[in-house]
Amino acid sequence: MASESVVTVLESSFELAQFFAKVRTYADLSPQAEAAWTAILRRRELQKDVPLIRAGDVPSAYAFVVSGLLFQHYTGPAGDVVIKYFFPENRIAASVTATMLGAPSRFGVTAIEDCVLLEYDFAAFKRLVDAFPDMATFYIRYLERHWIIEKEPEEIAFRHDDALERYRAFIEAQPDLHRRLKQHHIAAWLGITPESLSRLRRVIAYGRR
Repeated sequence: MASESVVTVLESSFELAQFFAKVRTYADLSPQAEAAWTAILRRRELQKDVPLIRAGDVPSAYAFVVSGLLFQHYTGPAGDVVIKYFFPENRIAASVTATMLGAPSRFGVTAIEDCVLLEYDFAAFKRLVDAFPDMATFYIRYLERHWIIEKEPEEIAFRHDDALERYRAFIEAQPDLHRRLKQHHIAAWLGITPESLSRLRRVIAYGRR
């Protein structure tokens, strides 16, 4: 039986180029910083439905998604699965707060599709952030974009918009991701049942409110 998770030394120049192309959308790195970061990258293959992080784990690494799709989730008080976030290609999958604090994660992160990831140890990465100012710039801009600029409107929407408004906004903002997700994943992200999602789809299809 094939392993559900395979970790190997990074060898693909294409995957490395994809990684640093995304990094450069946040900040330009010196050749020295890129070489130091490359040295701590490890390639990991993760099969569909296999967890990258389980709730209760103390995570120690971040994972850049080369290909595939993962989701961050937790179990609600009634035992229902609640999805907090999706990680498609070119995103960094992690339980960020738990990794930063070295604490058990409240969330799991699981593969929706077969995935290829580039993992790096967080403690080793922080040492590089201290050593290279350009990596510090990347880190600050990454946190600003995904933990402040993106997060605030999402929190407001979940407080004030109904499920139909949020679903329409999701389809408009991320049509490719929407097509890749199963109905139960979308429903768990919206916080509704699959049956309620079917009703919303009929409302959208027939152009009614």
